[in-house]
Amino acid sequence: MRLPKALRLSPRWAPYVLISPFLLLFAVFGVFPLLFSLYLAFQAWEPTSGLDTMQYVGLGNFVFALQDPWFWKSLENTAWLALMSGVPQHLVAIPLAAFIHASFKTLRDGVIGAYFVPYITSTVAIAILFSSLFSTDFGLINAGLKAAFGIGHVDWLGQPENVKPAIALIVFWRYVGFNVVLYLAALQTIPRDLYEAADMDGAGRYQQFWYITLPSLRPMIFFGVTLSVIGGLQLFEEPFVLTGGRGGPDQAGMTSAVYLYRMAFDFNDFGGASAMSWVLFVFVAALTWVTNRLLRPKGPDA
Repeated sequence: MRLPKALRLSPRWAPYVLISPFLLLFAVFGVFPLLFSLYLAFQAWEPTSGLDTMQYVGLGNFVFALQDPWFWKSLENTAWLALMSGVPQHLVAIPLAAFIHASFKTLRDGVIGAYFVPYITSTVAIAILFSSLFSTDFGLINAGLKAAFGIGHVDWLGQPENVKPAIALIVFWRYVGFNVVLYLAALQTIPRDLYEAADMDGAGRYQQFWYITLPSLRPMIFFGVTLSVIGGLQLFEEPFVLTGGRGGPDQAGMTSAVYLYRMAFDFNDFGGASAMSWVLFVFVAALTWVTNRLLRPKGPDA
């Protein structure tokens, strides 16, 4: 049975109708929250009082954000964690990916899957696991340190100077496998002819890695580091769960994302939280631009 001509869908509009569910969901859950947060950044508002209580304050929220010492402390914590967890990820992931690529043939998929498991593991499960590992009296990390170096019990989650290293270790453990997968994918695109020619010229493995592998990985290094910069500056789940959402002792584990959450839902200042989120966006965009200038692949049009 054919539909009446008036109900038939024109081929011209068919693609738009088919993608309309995505566009609708993106508009509701993507575009609208983004625009509403920008609007809130210029308002003083407590959500419990209703929408009618919004009061326009101009740039007041941005001035408050830039003068708030806790916001700057959260930025400092975020930068420290992004640097101390992000840089080791790539320093370990690149040679590890090269080793797996050269050494594993039939078991490569299983090894890659094992390294990728932490990335897809539930954050709550990770928090429970590392809370036990970091236990002062019975944690395996302290037991290992004592057995190997004779170091006494370290209070990882109760001392300000230990909270950030503990969080950085979790972030490193969780995301290094993701970067290994990225670099393995890039390694498989390098022509074998380059290595065979290097062998014929007498180049060793170290020379091949330094002069062939690393230059060929440059586009993927740029991509991976950019993701690490963006993800590191938005770090939320690991410090939030590990510190109970409070930032830990002396707020040593309070990242900018955690502070934005507390500003909105603990202190009921959605206007201030929105302004801080846009300030954080500027920092992320600026550091992404710097990363692009430093690491982007060089070419004739660069």
